[in-house]
Amino acid sequence: MSIISLIIKREFTAKVRNKSFIVMTFLSPLLFIGIGAFVGYLSSMKAELKTIAIHDESGFFTNEFKSNEEYKYLNLTQIPIKFLKDSIANKNFEGLLLIPKTTKIDLLQSNIEYISNDSPSLSFIDNLQDIIASKLTQKNYQESGLDTLKIKKSTAKVSITLSKSSGEKTLKGLNEIKIIIGGAFGYLIMMFIILYGNMVMRSVIEEKTSRIIEIIISSVKPFQLMMGKIIGTSLAGIVQFIIWSILGLSAMFILSFVFGVHMGATSGIQEHAIHSVQSEMGSQIQLYVNELWNLPIATILISFLIYFIGGYFLYSSFYASIGAAVDNETDSQQFLLPIIMPLILGVYIGFFTVINDPNGTIATVFSMIPLTSPIVMMMRIPFGVPAWQILLSISILFGSFFLVVWFAAKIYRVGILMYGKKPTWKELYKWMNY
Repeated sequence: MSIISLIIKREFTAKVRNKSFIVMTFLSPLLFIGIGAFVGYLSSMKAELKTIAIHDESGFFTNEFKSNEEYKYLNLTQIPIKFLKDSIANKNFEGLLLIPKTTKIDLLQSNIEYISNDSPSLSFIDNLQDIIASKLTQKNYQESGLDTLKIKKSTAKVSITLSKSSGEKTLKGLNEIKIIIGGAFGYLIMMFIILYGNMVMRSVIEEKTSRIIEIIISSVKPFQLMMGKIIGTSLAGIVQFIIWSILGLSAMFILSFVFGVHMGATSGIQEHAIHSVQSEMGSQIQLYVNELWNLPIATILISFLIYFIGGYFLYSSFYASIGAAVDNETDSQQFLLPIIMPLILGVYIGFFTVINDPNGTIATVFSMIPLTSPIVMMMRIPFGVPAWQILLSISILFGSFFLVVWFAAKIYRVGILMYGKKPTWKELYKWMNY
């Protein structure tokens, strides 16, 4: 067995037998489910009811503001403004809407005032403006002698039907679904790269500080040791991902079976209600299901595995060289930010450009740059990407890994035996030239 194979086996065994690795492998899915449930619970909680005082001297808006679960509107026109402002200062009301008395509707458009101690939300102000603008528009129609009822009946509501050139119907919001799927895979790649890259860095730092590394490199070359750590840790990550995939698919199968049995049991009791719901939503749901099955699922899954391996290898070379250059994790912080920034940039580029123009110049270029391609390309693939672009991106990614690992090995072989001195960027550059 080759030396690198022995190192890979040692690193892989050390990772998968670690108690924290085993615990987090099975605990992490539960944590994600728990966080999702907690966020859903928080989003379902009702906001605290806020009371808004209305002082309408014009008399136009007496019945226009309707209370809801979030805001309660009180018509306090008869109370002097001074007392109402004092109530706002004493926090008896959330806010006060002042509408002056005027005979000219045009003056109301710029003389209405909202008073509050805290800055109101933009959506709340927009809602007030829409209510007032709608009422004033009706007043303008009436003063102009226009029939508001006829205008309302004449208002057209357009609903555009989407279809493909082949004649098949498609759906609105499909691009949003695709970017969510691609974004989820891209985010997983970023998370795995940071997680397992840090594992590689900590492993190097631990062996360096304990001086075990001096014994190890007497038998193996620094390059072999670095590659063994990178590949061994990546195999542990792949095993963890496979376990998560099996658990996720099993959970989906169980839930679908239980849900199907429950629906079958209640069909006799709620047959009419279920039938009415299915008649309204069945066709839409079927279209969404068909569209999801039309996605390049095999390409997405295979690309995810390849881009995870390629991205991990590339970034782990940086992490390993940083671990060799420093004596503790605290000293590594100055070098980690430039490494993490391209990953964050890839996420932002993906969400802000891919959804609008998945095959545009910006999205295409960043899906070829090796530091961002694992994330951006994964976001593009659900929209349909030519095979040659995927192959070119993968080739550039792995080619960049071999180039980076060559430079990283130079830093690794020098830094692994350096102690007691905080390295600088200038010194790292010198180490590469040794």
